[in-house]
Amino acid sequence: MKIFEINDEENRLNVGTLLYYEKEKAFIIELSEGLDEWTAPLLFTKRVKEGQLTIPRDLSYTWVKERVIPSGRQNIGSILTTHRLKEYDEMKLLELAEGRCSQDYLYIKKIDAQPEYVLKRQKKNLVDVTVLENSSILCFFADGSVRKVPLESVKEIEKIDNVIKNRPLLESCTLGVDGYYITFNNSIDIPAWLLHKKGKSVPLEYEDFLSFAKNSIVDTTTSCEMLECSRQNLSYLVSQGQLAPLKENVKGNLYLKKDIERMRW
Repeated sequence: MKIFEINDEENRLNVGTLLYYEKEKAFIIELSEGLDEWTAPLLFTKRVKEGQLTIPRDLSYTWVKERVIPSGRQNIGSILTTHRLKEYDEMKLLELAEGRCSQDYLYIKKIDAQPEYVLKRQKKNLVDVTVLENSSILCFFADGSVRKVPLESVKEIEKIDNVIKNRPLLESCTLGVDGYYITFNNSIDIPAWLLHKKGKSVPLEYEDFLSFAKNSIVDTTTSCEMLECSRQNLSYLVSQGQLAPLKENVKGNLYLKKDIERMRW
C-alpha cells in the first residue's frame, strides 16, 4: 500500500490522506478532521456536508482520474514512452505530476505511515462478513463489534434492490480492500461505516464465530468416518432427503456436525 498526504498549497492546509492498494489498484481517500464545504475539494463537498469524511473507492478513483492524463488521449503512447512507462497507470502518472491539477492548488506527498485519524476510523472497518438468510449480512468489525444488517436498511445504496431480489448476486458478497466496504459482484459497494451505523449489535465475538465453524462443520471424509459408511452411502442419504449438506461442492460437501451425529442415533 502507498500512502500520500493531500495538501492545499494555497491555504497551507492538510486536506486528507490518499491510500493506494497496489494489488487491487484501488484508491481510498480519508479527508482530514475539521474540513467544511469551503475547505474540502469541490468533488467531495456534498459528502463533507453530510459528515462523511471517508470517501468511497469509486469517488476516490474519480478524483484521481481528474488529475491525470486520460487513457484515451491521442498521443498517450508518446507520453508513456517519454516517462518510461510500459502501460497506462493512473497511480504512476499521479505521482509524476505530484497530483497537481490546473483547477485547484492541491498536491500529494508520499508519507511512510497512516495518520492517527485514519487508523482511528479504520477501527470501524470490517474484518469479515457472511451472508445470512432474509437478505441480511453479518458483519464483524475491527473494533470487535458484530452487527446484523438487513439490506432493507441501506436503501440509500443504488441498486441495493437488485441485490435483495437476486440471491446469486447477494451471495457474491465479498470484503473490499482493507475492510472499507463490502461489494456484490465487485460493482455494488456498501461502505463499512454505513453497515456499522445501520447494523443491530449482536452479542457475539469473531473468535466465537470461528470456533463454531471449526467445531460444528465437517467435510465429506469426516462425515463418512463418523457414520462408518462410504461416500456412496452418504450421497444416498442426501438424495433421500435424510441429510442436507450445508454447502455442496464437486469434490465433497460440508455438513453440520450435529446433523451427522443425529444420523448415528
